[in-house]
Amino acid sequence: MTRSAKVEIDPALIDLYKDLHRHPELGFQEHRTSAIVAERLNALGFEVTTGVGKTGVVGVLKNGAGPTALLRADMDALPVKEDTGLDYASTATAVDEHGETKPVAHACGHDMHMTCLLGAAQILSTDTASWSGTLLLVFQPAEELGAGAQAMVDDGLFDRFPKPDVVLGQHVAPLPAGKIAGHPGLSYAGSDSLRVRVIGRGAHGSMPEASIDPIVIAAEVVLRLQTIISREIPSTATAVLTVGSIHAGDAANVIPGEVVLQLNIRSYDAKIRQKILDSVDRIVRGEAATAGAPEEPEITSIERFPVVTNDPSALGKTLEAFATWLGEDKILDPGAGAGSEDVGVLATSAGAPLAYWLLGGADPSVFTTGDMTDPALLKVPSNHSPHYAPVIEPTMTIGVTALVTAARTWLPTA
Repeated sequence: MTRSAKVEIDPALIDLYKDLHRHPELGFQEHRTSAIVAERLNALGFEVTTGVGKTGVVGVLKNGAGPTALLRADMDALPVKEDTGLDYASTATAVDEHGETKPVAHACGHDMHMTCLLGAAQILSTDTASWSGTLLLVFQPAEELGAGAQAMVDDGLFDRFPKPDVVLGQHVAPLPAGKIAGHPGLSYAGSDSLRVRVIGRGAHGSMPEASIDPIVIAAEVVLRLQTIISREIPSTATAVLTVGSIHAGDAANVIPGEVVLQLNIRSYDAKIRQKILDSVDRIVRGEAATAGAPEEPEITSIERFPVVTNDPSALGKTLEAFATWLGEDKILDPGAGAGSEDVGVLATSAGAPLAYWLLGGADPSVFTTGDMTDPALLKVPSNHSPHYAPVIEPTMTIGVTALVTAARTWLPTA
């Protein structure tokens, strides 16, 4: 594909995107979403299998001899109350895995991922003269839980379907729409989320001497945890530790019996990761013991994302094709980021190289330099924000074209 070549997307994709945006579903609950995906792939002539990894959808289109390229889009949404003000904003709610009713929104852009891949599928299935080989389209559930890719692999993804020679995918990001970014090697951090239950002894607020206050223990834990990154990890290492949630008590004059904290740890190195996990365990148990807690704290892993590594050769080949089509000035290197993804599970399990890039989705008019030093990057709503939603155009056209370009690059005609 040359730089001057154009991909004409179906205008109906915009309506599809808005529909998916209005009707988000949580991880492993993507029943309506997967039905829409399957129906559209069937209409395009793909061999379609549903229920892979619970709610995943796989589409296969064979087009003569050649390699197999896996193109992936994730489908799940987040337990976030949307506050974008869009006329197609989500007002949906859902019951989560804990039985609690939560607002739900596509605050990470997975609706755009699905729409772009379906748009690419439409173009590639109707223009089979431009490529040769096998398309393996994977619409994955539960990326936000860090469990969907592994669930599909465990359900025989690479035993039941052609094993890919490359894994391709993209993630919309708060970069200027019209630009694409990719980083070779270590690209996205590994992530561990922990649930920490600190057990104390409750009492009336007027009798603190009768209590072992878990809120005070938790406060000490939160402060002490900050020293792991600042005092225990080498300054040359990249790591982040966040306490994102604390829940305790229901009344001002009652000392509760327990506190539940939720932590998130991001790292690139296996030894650094283990050091942080060991330090969390030591600090939590140490503070509880110091306070005389009647029971050992409970520390439970609730999510795990492995490090994502872009194959330098595969990503370079893909970005080179993008530069030919889009222009070299539109291709950025964002460096290694602390965000996390489970797309690497697909590549590692298949023994295939990964080429995964970021798709700009923010209003380009708010940027000045448009590169990774632009101050607007810290001001525009980011993924997972209740205010986040990509601008539909040119995000959608660029996203569809990127996937089509990548597929044709890896599935060339003879």
